[in-house]
Amino acid sequence: MSTTPEPPTRSDFIREIVAADRAAGKHHGRVVTRFPPEPNGYLHIGHAKSICLNFGIANEQPGGVCHLRMDDTNPTTEDPEYVQAIQEDVRWLGFDWHDKMFFASDYFERLYEFAVGLIKKGLAYVDSLTADEMRRYRGTLTEPGQPSPHRTRSIDENLDLFSRMRAGEFPDGVHVLRAKIDMASPNINLRDPVLYRIRHVAHYRTGTTWCIYPAYDFAHPLSDAIEGITHSICTLEFEDHRPLYDWVIAQCETPQRPQQIEFARLNVTFTVMSKRKLLDLVERKLVNGWDDPRLPTLKGLRRRGFTPEALRAFCEAIGVAKRDAIVEMQLLEHFVREDLNKRAPRVMAVLRPLRLVIENYPEGQVEQLDAVNNPEDPSAGTRQLPFSRVLYIDQEDFKEDPPKQFFRLAPGREVRLRYAYIITCVGVVKDPATGEVTELRCTYDPETKSGGAQAQRKVKATIHWVSASHAVDAEIRLYESLMLTDPAKIPADQDWTQHLNPRSLERLPACKVEPSLASITPGTSVQFERVGYFCADPDSSPAKLVFNRTVTLKDAWAKIEKSQPSR
Repeated sequence: MSTTPEPPTRSDFIREIVAADRAAGKHHGRVVTRFPPEPNGYLHIGHAKSICLNFGIANEQPGGVCHLRMDDTNPTTEDPEYVQAIQEDVRWLGFDWHDKMFFASDYFERLYEFAVGLIKKGLAYVDSLTADEMRRYRGTLTEPGQPSPHRTRSIDENLDLFSRMRAGEFPDGVHVLRAKIDMASPNINLRDPVLYRIRHVAHYRTGTTWCIYPAYDFAHPLSDAIEGITHSICTLEFEDHRPLYDWVIAQCETPQRPQQIEFARLNVTFTVMSKRKLLDLVERKLVNGWDDPRLPTLKGLRRRGFTPEALRAFCEAIGVAKRDAIVEMQLLEHFVREDLNKRAPRVMAVLRPLRLVIENYPEGQVEQLDAVNNPEDPSAGTRQLPFSRVLYIDQEDFKEDPPKQFFRLAPGREVRLRYAYIITCVGVVKDPATGEVTELRCTYDPETKSGGAQAQRKVKATIHWVSASHAVDAEIRLYESLMLTDPAKIPADQDWTQHLNPRSLERLPACKVEPSLASITPGTSVQFERVGYFCADPDSSPAKLVFNRTVTLKDAWAKIEKSQPSR
């Protein structure tokens, strides 16, 4: 059974094309889309847009179907690990392909037969130029290409050479199979593109059965046709490849004629979206694996605490366009806050603990105070918070010499402890060697507890806390942008890794959290009151919890949007 939520009504130029095709009876009214990743890396947020678009369109149409297909035609880069991870990511995002999972490698024999058919029609030939020679013959954007001297080989000679290529008689690079189209075409993709290369490399699914492998521009359109895809939705960089896509479909005379439609890919500010660069980060250990929460991989975002609901809402909000654009990271963070605000329970956590002793509170006494789990969700109920004479508060909530506009705790000043009492700072204990404040001495007003005579007395600040004797140790990891410079603005001749943010990860190893978190399940999101949204990391153990900061409470996008003039 599909876990996909009921889609809202949407409209964009691709959906308009699909609706028009259905109305005209094209493809007999069928709508079949596909999400076709190459299993050579982990999916990132850019893929999320494509997943939501392809599965979303199919789910919106009566009888619509979306395939998950691994375009696995390059044995040098593909791995079963990536296949498994892709399936997990698509399911996590909320979509289900049911029984419609396919592999381009399952079509190798049929693709070979299509190639033989092109040779027989005089539309493909075996070329023996070196790679450098082929580049020279290809021409430039302003100069036409030149025909290869092997372009006039006979059909019989081409069939013989291609058969021997398959049989493994030649080493890598000696021959390729090329389409015979137009070496003078202004579209370089049509200047006799390569259809097959020799690669004596075992494939993760077919083993050593094949030593020739089809090029993506040949395998992709034919895989679409074999599967009966009606609308082949691609990102904008494939627009110049569309004439070749259509040529392959037409010349191979496939029964099904899919239509390629391009849309603008997702670019996010200060975010690395290149698979090659992400792989570089991982292999050079500049990050801690593919699921590092600083990466835009779906595994990384999931570990950081981003929710599939937030990603789907983000993808819906940015829409589908024909021109490339860059989206602010603050917009994605906005949708994460919007989602977690509704669902994440509120808890107390002190990131930089400062000991606080309430001098007039009875020693050994412990009260259980009612705390609201989520004010946005009354059904979430309440929990009990232990309160005692010795507490921890955050160092940032105290200043010995407070500046103006600082309304939290200071000598002689009072604040309210969240869900508890009003306290007054009456003394400060310092380390004699460093002068650092190590402990605060305070008094409390017992009448200011909820239900007491002074419960409504106003103070200028409320701060959070945890009971020292009940607190649970935790490491908290604070994440900032991985990049100091937007990757789109880094010159191509510069080492882009020199622009990495050295403060993208800060570890706080001695944090204190309330006892209700002692048995939290990894992957669970919470809001640390007054601090931000956090997610329990897989590194957590009963001995020491670990939390990743998902986003702060401050919503930069809401502020940006509010500052815009009304339209």
